[in-house]
Amino acid sequence: MDVALTAVRSTPFVLPKPVNGTASARFGSTFVFSRRLCLTSVSIAKQSRRKGFVVRAASSYPESDANAKIAPLLLESPIGQFLSQILLNHPHLVPAAVDQQLEQLQTDRDADQQKEEPSASGTDLVLYRRIAEVKANERRKALEEILYALVVQKFMDANISLIPSVTPDLSGKVDLWSNEDGKLEQLHSHEAYEMIQNHLNLILGNKVGDLTTIAEISKFRVGQVYAASVMYGYFLKRVDQRFQLEKTMKVLPNATEENGVHQTTMDNARPRLEEDTPQVKSHPEVSTWPGGDVSPDGFGYGIKETRLRNYVMSFDGDTLQRYATIRSKEAVSIIEKHTEALFGRPEIVVTPEGTVSKDENMKISFGGLTKLVLEAVTFGSFLWDVESYVDSRYHIVLN
Repeated sequence: MDVALTAVRSTPFVLPKPVNGTASARFGSTFVFSRRLCLTSVSIAKQSRRKGFVVRAASSYPESDANAKIAPLLLESPIGQFLSQILLNHPHLVPAAVDQQLEQLQTDRDADQQKEEPSASGTDLVLYRRIAEVKANERRKALEEILYALVVQKFMDANISLIPSVTPDLSGKVDLWSNEDGKLEQLHSHEAYEMIQNHLNLILGNKVGDLTTIAEISKFRVGQVYAASVMYGYFLKRVDQRFQLEKTMKVLPNATEENGVHQTTMDNARPRLEEDTPQVKSHPEVSTWPGGDVSPDGFGYGIKETRLRNYVMSFDGDTLQRYATIRSKEAVSIIEKHTEALFGRPEIVVTPEGTVSKDENMKISFGGLTKLVLEAVTFGSFLWDVESYVDSRYHIVLN
């Protein structure tokens, strides 16, 4: 009898890669997570450069703090570890610490840019460029962890606990976290929350409001929806800021005030991924659920006209594409890594017949799914805020 040799390897999921070399990432029918967790080594204060400093963030805390983990992603660079300790002990000092680290990173980058390449060719030039590349990667990874620490701090300020890594209990359920939907709702404007409700209706259909019914769902697919919802939250905060400004200045388009606008599919008002294919004509999350439909009542169940939705529909194609773009590579990477830290990475079995994904199902209530989506949208909203904050001190935005 022939024995089929299988090679099992851990395969990550990555978000769509930036288009044309930029850090743009748009909604599509597939969302995948990161290839790796970030292992970095960057220079900060002199006392942090001592030999043996680079360890996992969790290992730098006493055993009594083992349950004090406040986010699923461990920060592993020296700057990340430094901010992790401040988050645990003095979270109100995080912005000041971040400002100090960004100033140092800017100083280091300016110093590197002022250096001249050696005139000699060959090994010396190759070594010089390799060192410069390593330093640039270290700074980029430090910036990713700064963004993440600032997002976590905003959740802490709102007194909301981030969902820990999704692992089942003895019964197989995973949603053992508390219900904080009310707190999450208060973090968004009224108009933005109406859009979030439409987003939930598309994903859950008539199960919106059902907190107890248990469903058995692919963990991988839930992770896809989570990543898509983070990106949607980022997009939503961006357009809502513009909407609120024009609303205050009383310069909103007339179409925004009308209630009789013809209802169109939600994908026209959502970020999307362009992969040299025609525009996706279904909601980004639809294809991530078994059978294609997320709603028992069909696509578009529960969609309501809202002022903000009508406002987004008034954008021309170029404006919508620009607003649907995640502006920095660091933000794209953080979405990938945070999602992977929550849901893990599935294993892929490579057989002589082809590649097979080893997915696993999990039991989760529709109330738990609601909390996941609301947290993801809020995470994306906060990511927009902190990215803008960091960019005002250290330029990372590409457009």
